Amino acid sequence: MGNRLLSFLMASIALGGLAEAKTVIHVMHQGDPGWVSTYGEVAKRFETANPDVDIELIYAPHDAYNEKFSAAVMSKQLPDVMELDAPFLANYVWSGYLQPIEPLVDKDVIDDMTESNVAQGTYPIDKELYAVGLTDSSVVLYGNRKYLEAIGARIPKGVDDAWTREEFEGYLEKLSKLDGVKWPIDTFRGYGIKTEWITYAYGPILQSAGCDLIDRKTWKSVGTLDSDPCVEALTMMQKWVTNGWVVPQSSGTNQFFAEGHPAALALGGHWFYAEAAASMKDDIVVMPLPKFGPKGASPNGTWIWGITTASEHPDIAGKFVSFMLKDKVFRDYAKEDSAYPGLKSFAADSPLYADGGPMAVAFEQASKTAVARPPHPAYPIITSAFMGAVDEIFNGGDVKAALTAAAEKIDEDIEENDGYPPFDEQQ
Repeated sequence: MGNRLLSFLMASIALGGLAEAKTVIHVMHQGDPGWVSTYGEVAKRFETANPDVDIELIYAPHDAYNEKFSAAVMSKQLPDVMELDAPFLANYVWSGYLQPIEPLVDKDVIDDMTESNVAQGTYPIDKELYAVGLTDSSVVLYGNRKYLEAIGARIPKGVDDAWTREEFEGYLEKLSKLDGVKWPIDTFRGYGIKTEWITYAYGPILQSAGCDLIDRKTWKSVGTLDSDPCVEALTMMQKWVTNGWVVPQSSGTNQFFAEGHPAALALGGHWFYAEAAASMKDDIVVMPLPKFGPKGASPNGTWIWGITTASEHPDIAGKFVSFMLKDKVFRDYAKEDSAYPGLKSFAADSPLYADGGPMAVAFEQASKTAVARPPHPAYPIITSAFMGAVDEIFNGGDVKAALTAAAEKIDEDIEENDGYPPFDEQQ
């Protein structure tokens, strides 16, 4: 009896020791309920395959992700793995929060990355890869075929055939007078200014018009963001709002494929194709973004995965990232969500984006017109200043004054940080 009790206690102690010996990997992420559920399933499968590891998922709401990350920094509780929005990568690396990921992730994953995916995860100073993702992203111009045919609109076949500014604005005016159309276009103002939407989706309109948020050689914003082409571009967009052509922010985040289809066009992300197609059937048309000036431009970059410098187990963190990006259920959910390919193997398995596929024009934009958001440590200020200016302009503010104030705010931040060395040596 006594020996059996001793054996039981020793076994219990041993089991307790094994439990304590488990390595815990903290993974910070955002995402809608579908993605959150999928991450949970991936974590369980990884733990089953690696019984000595526990994956602890830390959810942060999309709109408050950066605030929650800042809180983790302040409390010195950085996760091992973090999801990050690609344009913030330069800031995170410059601040010392991320480590090069290439040595930690399976080589076949690295070799599988598309050029655009490599670009969104690369830090421009040392050219090292700091993050990797299954996906990338883009925005296209969706149209309601029924409405477009009613006004005799030309439907572009590809990026080289995109509408000009004159065509686009002419169609907006015609659509505004068409029975059944409440608003000619939904630009998803409902996303507000707490997400990246305005900079991500509207920034390419400036770049197409011949300007930018900041000069990417001198890293000065005054003279660029408030230049004549940018003032003209935002004046054009302000006119769309003033004319009542744009779905107002108060009407939510979708009036294109909502009941009754009150919006005729949508400047929308690739991610709502599946829902829109299910609602609109053969009436949905996917077109390239219009050409508003001397060149076409479209956004890229999405939420990708990095490993922090605080991780005590970067090798296991890298093993989890590799596992997740190869996981079939993870990929199947991404495919159902019309996710935009960032890995070649995922693209090959995504007929949505292949030649002849309904979203092929979106993938065509990646190689012909995609312009990354400014890869600079001051990006958080660049985007917040620009979004504030656009919000002010859409609410009737003076365009030139709003853009100049935003440009000065950006330059002041860069000056206060001594040019964010070594970025100040890039000129």
